[in-house]
This record gives sequence, structure tokens and C-alpha cells, in this order.
Amino acid sequence: MCRKRSKCSFSRLEVILISCLTLMIVVTVVLLVLHFLNQERHGKLNASETTPHYLLGVGRADCTGPVAEIPLMGYANPEQVGGGLLSRLYSRAFIVADPEDSRRVVFVSADIGMVSQKLRLEVLKKLKAKYGDLYRQDNVILSGTHTHSGPGGYFQYTLFWISSKGLIRPSLNAIVNGIVKSIDTAHQNVKKGRILINRGTVDNSQINRSPFSYLENPASERSRYASNTDKEMVLLKMVDEQGQDLGLISWFAVHPVSMNNSNHLVNSDNVGYASYLFEQEKNKGMLPGEGSFVAAFASSNLGDVSPNTKGPFCVNTGESCNNPQSTCSTGGATMCMAKGPGADMFESTRIIGQNIYSKARELYEEASQEVKGALSTAHQWVNMSNVAVELNSTHMVQTCKPALGHSFAAGTIDGVGAFNFTQGSVEGDPFWDGIRDMLLGEPSNETRACHRPKPILFSTGEMSWPHPWHPDIVDVQIATIGSLAIVAVPGEFTTMSGRRLREAVEREFASHGRPGMDIVIAGLCNVYTHYITTYEEYQAQRYEAASTIYGPHTLAAYIQLYRGLARAIATNTAQDLPPGPEPPLFNVSSITLVPSLGVDRALANRTFGDVLQEVREQYRVSEVAEVTFVGANPRASAENATEHNFLTVERHNSTSATWDVVQNDASWDTRFYWTKGTLGQSNVTIEWHIPGGTEPGLYRIRYFGHYRKRASIFNIVTVPFEGTSSPFEVTAL
Repeated sequence: MCRKRSKCSFSRLEVILISCLTLMIVVTVVLLVLHFLNQERHGKLNASETTPHYLLGVGRADCTGPVAEIPLMGYANPEQVGGGLLSRLYSRAFIVADPEDSRRVVFVSADIGMVSQKLRLEVLKKLKAKYGDLYRQDNVILSGTHTHSGPGGYFQYTLFWISSKGLIRPSLNAIVNGIVKSIDTAHQNVKKGRILINRGTVDNSQINRSPFSYLENPASERSRYASNTDKEMVLLKMVDEQGQDLGLISWFAVHPVSMNNSNHLVNSDNVGYASYLFEQEKNKGMLPGEGSFVAAFASSNLGDVSPNTKGPFCVNTGESCNNPQSTCSTGGATMCMAKGPGADMFESTRIIGQNIYSKARELYEEASQEVKGALSTAHQWVNMSNVAVELNSTHMVQTCKPALGHSFAAGTIDGVGAFNFTQGSVEGDPFWDGIRDMLLGEPSNETRACHRPKPILFSTGEMSWPHPWHPDIVDVQIATIGSLAIVAVPGEFTTMSGRRLREAVEREFASHGRPGMDIVIAGLCNVYTHYITTYEEYQAQRYEAASTIYGPHTLAAYIQLYRGLARAIATNTAQDLPPGPEPPLFNVSSITLVPSLGVDRALANRTFGDVLQEVREQYRVSEVAEVTFVGANPRASAENATEHNFLTVERHNSTSATWDVVQNDASWDTRFYWTKGTLGQSNVTIEWHIPGGTEPGLYRIRYFGHYRKRASIFNIVTVPFEGTSSPFEVTAL
């Protein structure tokens, strides 16, 4: 051992031990430092993952409107008018706001056929009066789900005005007020939250209804895709800062035409059923249509996509009519209809809606990728009748004045047209052309040449009485939420048109420093301009091409315009975009072919709400409880009260000796049928399709309506009434 430090020395072993100890101390210190740094870094990441990036608001409001005698919008079938209610229609609004400034994005998905220009302009006018410049044409997107079973009558352009039997103010008001109320609710409920995005494939829910048009696209392009429809669903999950569910927006390409053109019950079709299922699950214990969770299943590039998965068959012979003209050997095109997957349209609606809901539920639960980043919007009004399109450095083309081709009148396999029109017509018909020339005027040579090879049936861009027949001024709009770009398109893009647009917008963002953007196409937004096919599909002139109203280069024009919007957002120059020509808001006449709403009369020796046909004393689960009442025109209820509930199903509570409401007219298990009689008389039949899982017990059905009576020579008053069935027992299977 060393006694004097000055002469102290260490053995080789001691040196080694001391060196090892020193090294261990140094390594330990380094590891501790790295550990603390790592902990700090993870702490920051975790804080980032849980720190809300946005203010989020969701809202839902009724926009059903009148459910009787009003034309249903979508099939243009004059005989398809409302005769009752299967499910209520809703506007679902979502607000995403930057917590640091006033930047906001509003997305609304409404259970309507499409957004009309008049509807959008009136909504923006009301928002301006309430909120000033907070909600504007550039940051508010209005999208229709495209249900073909909602009331029409809310258009200003003459073609739609005619097909809806005029302007129907109660229908327009219900939609405008419902959209504004849903935005109000979302605005009032804004809170800190996060957005997660997920995507996945929906199977067994769609077919391409114009496969022969799709095959016109280049083989090299088609080979890049596994299917002739877009099967991907994109879903946004919204939660608050505690992780509590707020709502979702889902985009998936499918036509809501599971309910066919023989249907007379107002409803939101397959995507509406998906919303119903998701909201019922999340809003446990609430009646249908109630609760804070909001689930929107919005439209996308659905132009050539049908939910009728059994395909087209001749309804008179059962043979397949999957041919380029969609015709049958007997009966022609009017006999060719697609069906499925269910035995009837109600079952098909439930199956497709269930498929969509199930995939959305899976994507919602598994969503983990967070959407982060700034909010941006870009919007322009464009005269689509005269857009110069640069196809390449040496080739310029033009869009056309609006026109519809002969195949437009043929309809589709989802809803056939009339007379002897067929899809795929590339030549006119002298008979119909002669009638057109005599009644509406002959298309100009310029318009004929511009639309070639489309044989023009209606040259709507050259028809202006009593107002223009089609819009010239169209909205183009993109809103970005971090890495997500919502491309709001004013019509129905086909599958390949949507793919080309998405890729073009994605490339434009990438070329200006924004690679990897998620591009979503939101369909039927802001103004309706029918269909948008590819140039190649246009040559086939099936229904979708005949309905591409701005000519063969419509898609190229939109791609050019949306690339410009994407460029403006990526380069932070959106505020410098010229707004374009502002669209007109016509003072459309309220003249309508809808029957006037007169006084109601009860049957002799009866009063309103009396039961005409009673329920049975007992039903089993899966059976249908049915009761018929002395009724009144449901339009009186729509004009007298907003969000009127026509029915309830109630269960007797033996403990409190009261009746508890378990279903209402927003339920997909109830059906409300109105049958018009003579001299103001009518009756109402209510069905309850008792679902599996219904608790056994004593039930009853109630009906709520309004009747109109003459109080004096010049005064008609509206009186509420109700009716109640006898109690009936529901037993288990």
C-alpha cells in the first residue's frame, strides 16, 4: 500500500481496474444524458401528439322539407313525386379553424340530390348577415350526397326548374335553413381537437354502369388500376383534446340510387343509411337524428358508379342487357335496369349502406395518422362556356356553350329514360330534332361543331327564356387542411376523370414544394353542371358523356383550373387570384305545377287522426306492425313547423305507467305513407318493421299531423292533431 503520495505508484492490475471504473462512470453519465434527452424529446412528441392542432365544430340539422306531392330530384321522372317518408334528411356541417387566427374551412354534406347555385347563394347571403366575412364563398364548401329521393324545387336554371315543376319555396327554405342551422351548431360547438385520416377498400358495393365507356380510356392508363371503379374510402376522424369522439367525414364513390325511380318515400338512400348506423352507434340512448356525434358520408367521383351490383337485366325477359346501348331485344332501352344486391330496393339500400358503414367503422377505430398543418382556401368563379385549354405547347382548344346530347334522354341502367332514345347515340334523330327545332330552336353550327361527336338534343346554352337553361358561371374551389386537399367539384366526375384530376392536383402541389398531399374529390359541390367524362369516354356518347354539358374538353378545362388553385395555395398566392365573374341570382318565379295546398277534409263521421285500420294485438320481432289513420296533407306540417315529426313508436313503461318513445320518423325501421283521396280527403299508413333486438313488451304507434280548414272566406288556418293506435304486444322470435 502507498504511504507517501509523492512516491505513490499503482500496479498494472490497479491501473486496469481504475481505467475500467472510469470508463464505466463515463459511459453511465453519457447514457444518463442520452436517456434524459430522449425522455425530453419523447415528452415533446407526446405533447405534440395530444396537443390539439385545430378548433373543431360539428353540427347536424334537419333539411327534409315537404314529403308529399313534391317531385323527387334525381331521376327526372315526372311521375315520381313524394308520397311519404322513409328517413329524414340532414345537413351535416364541419368547421376546422386555426386557433391562432381567423382562417377556417367549412365542409357541409347535405342529404340532397345536388347543390344548386340558388341554394348556395342564399346560404352565403344568410351567413354573411350572421357572421360578416367569417364564412365566405372561398372557405365554405356545400356538397350534396346525391340521394335521388329528396324533394326538388330549389333551382334557378330553367332545365332544372322544369324538371322540378317550378320553384318550390318550402323545399328551398328547408334546405337553406337546415344548412345554415347545421353551420350555426358547428360554430357554437367549436372546441380544441385533432383530425386523424385513414383509408381503405370497400368491397361488394359498386359496379361501373358504363364499362364500355371506361374501356375507351387508354389501355396503358387502365392497366395502372385494379378496378374500373374507385373502391377506396377516405375518412377523417375528429376528436376533442380529451380524445372524445366528435364526428367523421367519409368520401366514397357510389351513386345513392339503391332506391329506384319507383320509390315515393323521401329518404337519404344508402349513404344516408350509413350515417344513420354510425350516429346511432355513437349517440347511444338517443332517438334517431339526435345526439352530438355527426357522421357524414359524402359524395366523390361517382359519375359512372352504381350500387346495383347484380348489373343490368331486361325487366321483361330477365336477359342481360350489359351492352354498349343498354338495350333489350324486346322493349328497347326502357326495359334495361340494374338491380341488387338485395331482393328489393329497401334491402339493397340496407346492404350497401351496411357495407359502407362497416368499412368506415373499421377505418375510424384504426385511424392513427394525424392531419397537421395550416389551413388554406382558393376559389374562383369561371365562365365554363368559354375556357381556353392548353392541351400542349402547340394545341389550344375551347370549352363549349352548354348542351345535352340525345343519350341524355336515354337515362341510365339506374334510371331509364323514355321513348326510343338509347345510350351511345352519335347521330341525331330526325323526328326528335324536328320537334326540338320547332319548339326550342335549332343549335347553331358553332355549338354543333364544338360538341362533336355529340348529337345535340337541347342546346341549353343558346336558350334563355324565361331564364338561362344551364349555368355558365361555375365555382371551382380547393380547401386544404394541412396535408389534405379537398377538391370541390361542381358535378359528377366519372371514375377515370376523378383519377386524372386527383393526380394532376397532387403533381401540382408536389412541383411547388408540397409533396405527398392527400387529394380528396368532393362531388356535387356549390353548383350542378351534370357530368364530367374523359375525352375518350366522351367519344362513346353514353349517358354520362351526353350529359357533359361543356363539351369534349370539359375535364381538361377543370384540370387546368384546379391546377391553378393548387399552385396558388402552394405558393401562398391564393389571395391574389382574380375572383372571376360573379354568378347571377335570378328572381325566379314561384309558378309551379305542384297542386295547390287547399283545405283538408276528414271522411264522413270521422275526425283527423281516427284509426281506419287497427294494428293486430300481437307481433313477433321481424314482423311489420301497420296502422292506417284519417290523415291530412303532410305539406301543411312542413309549411307550419320546422323539423316536424310525423310519428313515434312508444313502449309502455310499467314502472312509471308512462309511454317512452323508442323510434321516430328519422328511423329506417319506420315508414310513413300518405295516400291522397278526393275532395281534400287522405289517409296515412304507418309501418314499423320491428327490428331484431327489440325488447318484448307493450307498444303503440302515434301519428302527428296538421290539417288546414277555412276559418272565414279569406282565411285558412292550420290545426295540429294526432292519432294513436291501440296497444299491441311484441314478443321475441
